[in-house]
Amino acid sequence: MPFINDRLAENREQLNRERRAARPERAARFVFEPDSVMALLRARLVGQDPVLDALEDMLWVLKADLGDPQRPLAVHLFAGPTGVGKTETARLLAEAIHGHPDALCRIDMNTLAQEHYAAALTGAPPGYVGSKEGHTLFDSDAIQGSYGKPGIVLFDELEKADTDVIRTLLNVLERGRLVLSGGTRRLDFRNSLILMTSNIGAAAHRRRHRQGWRRWFGAGDRGARQKVEQALRQRFDPEFLNRIDRIHHFQPLGDDRLDALLDIELAQLQQRLARRDATLTLDNSARAWLQQHHDPAYGARHLARRLRTHLEPPLARALLEHPDQTRFHASLHQDRLHVTPE
Repeated sequence: MPFINDRLAENREQLNRERRAARPERAARFVFEPDSVMALLRARLVGQDPVLDALEDMLWVLKADLGDPQRPLAVHLFAGPTGVGKTETARLLAEAIHGHPDALCRIDMNTLAQEHYAAALTGAPPGYVGSKEGHTLFDSDAIQGSYGKPGIVLFDELEKADTDVIRTLLNVLERGRLVLSGGTRRLDFRNSLILMTSNIGAAAHRRRHRQGWRRWFGAGDRGARQKVEQALRQRFDPEFLNRIDRIHHFQPLGDDRLDALLDIELAQLQQRLARRDATLTLDNSARAWLQQHHDPAYGARHLARRLRTHLEPPLARALLEHPDQTRFHASLHQDRLHVTPE
């Protein structure tokens, strides 16, 4: 009997091998690798670990192609104060997936603040000039992407658009389609990753910053999230919010993040310098001075602005005055940055 049992086990294993060999290889439709995409995002975004973890989950679902084929691939809203990386996240996704940060369809919703601007999305109504052409702000190529890469659509500063403009998007978020007013064209968002940003509640953020922002925006602070979600419910209809797969809450950037933010900004400056075969180093006094007077209400843009205003001008002069030099050093003298050849 042991011999018979062994033979039966061998036969079952042989049958399983034959079935696996006959089964077609299950290839992923999308060619991007979630690990590679997340490596870029984690290298360039600071202080948003919960958001990044959630985006990684979303990318794995996309890669496995598990979504409803009759809806957009994903609909996500990025909420939080200015300068914390909401728009940059969408651009980094475009860069990682398509190779360029502008490889997306970006609609600045602050330009659609009046009711009649809905025609900018759907085209002019029948009978009006341009109705037959079906003109729209949407970039159909960026929306549709390709079989191997998702399209990316960004609705930036969502809360600033007129309510009728936002209602125009309901069918886009639900069924992934938008029929233009002329009736001759239809845009398909079913291969699109739809991202939206909102600064909703930013005024309250700034008020609480003046009261002591750490009390309100500590890691995992549920009170701050509830305030933002309450503001979202006041601004948007329930049927709109119900079409959003996930709301990501971006955190303000505190002083403990400044060193990492400075490294990111300097890395981008070094890339531009590399075109001139030049490099730049900063001593500790220069680094500390650039990080002074940080205001969390303005996020990373405040630090980037200090580099443009206080570091780039003396660097530019040094490059032009010493064209044969390739190594430069920045230091602080009398409350000003000076750049000299090493």
